[in-house]
Amino acid sequence: MRFIARNQTVLLYGASLAVLLLIMKWLEWHVLVIEHSFEVYAGAIALLFTALGIWLANKLTRAKSTTIIVEKQVLVKTKDFVLNEAEVVRLGLTKREMEVLQAMADGLSNQEIAERLFLSLNTIKTHSSKVFEKLEVQRRTHAVDKARKLNIIP
Repeated sequence: MRFIARNQTVLLYGASLAVLLLIMKWLEWHVLVIEHSFEVYAGAIALLFTALGIWLANKLTRAKSTTIIVEKQVLVKTKDFVLNEAEVVRLGLTKREMEVLQAMADGLSNQEIAERLFLSLNTIKTHSSKVFEKLEVQRRTHAVDKARKLNIIP
């Protein structure tokens, strides 16, 4: 108490200066906000849209599925079957087209063929259309029947 009584004038001046400084800073902030309100609001909206854009980009670019690599051995049936290589050369069938044709004969869908051969679905569709074109057929069943008659597949 003696300290307060002795330094009452100094404390009074210090407190009044602190209050005046607080009022000046409040007025400065108030003038800043009023004079530059458009910039403040535009900055706040820009920050909001930036945060929203980052969140949306992360949400849209996140991997939807994981890729698992599975190695499978592809077996070709060879029971009493002799490949007519001359016919394969005459038709111009590639090794991959032969694999797709064999998978068609096994009754697999395009998606199943793609998974078996580790290719994309579009690649399988391209190979299938090339096989149809080379065998001069319109359907999978016709392609398989013609290939069996020509001894291209078992």
